[in-house]
Amino acid sequence: MDKALNSRIREAVVPLLKDPNPEVRQAAAQALERLEAAESLEEVFERLKRGDRATKIAAIHTLGRIGGAKVLPILFYCTARSEEDIRCAAVKVLGELGHPEALATLLEKLQDPSVTVRALAIEALASYRNPAVIQRLLPFLDANDGMLDAEAALTLGRLGDTSQTERIIALLNSPHDNTRAAAATALSLLP
Repeated sequence: MDKALNSRIREAVVPLLKDPNPEVRQAAAQALERLEAAESLEEVFERLKRGDRATKIAAIHTLGRIGGAKVLPILFYCTARSEEDIRCAAVKVLGELGHPEALATLLEKLQDPSVTVRALAIEALASYRNPAVIQRLLPFLDANDGMLDAEAALTLGRLGDTSQTERIIALLNSPHDNTRAAAATALSLLP
């Protein structure tokens, strides 16, 4: 949206912040937040291009706050970067957005060379109630590493998948504290 149009819309919406109806005031405030986010999208892209690592990671999280399909291409690009922390941030934000178009990228990240990226991808998939997701998570229940198996159990619990209850119960005997804790939590989340 060009700046002139954005400014005109802002001027039209601002008076609604004093509307007698609280729902109208709330809608106006949210609309102004979205307008501000859209206006700053170019600034965020610039920080991603030119900033140091911490600035880039902050910019990725800002994209998550902006949300919508318009931020997906840059987040997809960030998931393919060589820097692990950039990939981690992008995967985490994609999971928080839960946008249907992000599912394929998150499933792809289950094969990332980084265990941390894979764990974040598993966690991110809790936003997707899709039978294909459940099938892709099952091998991670056998990871026996205290991280991937724990995340898989938690995600299956969040998805409400009772088909793997016995496998999750078996994880209660894991040698890894994280896995045992995650299995107990996952079981408590099942319907």
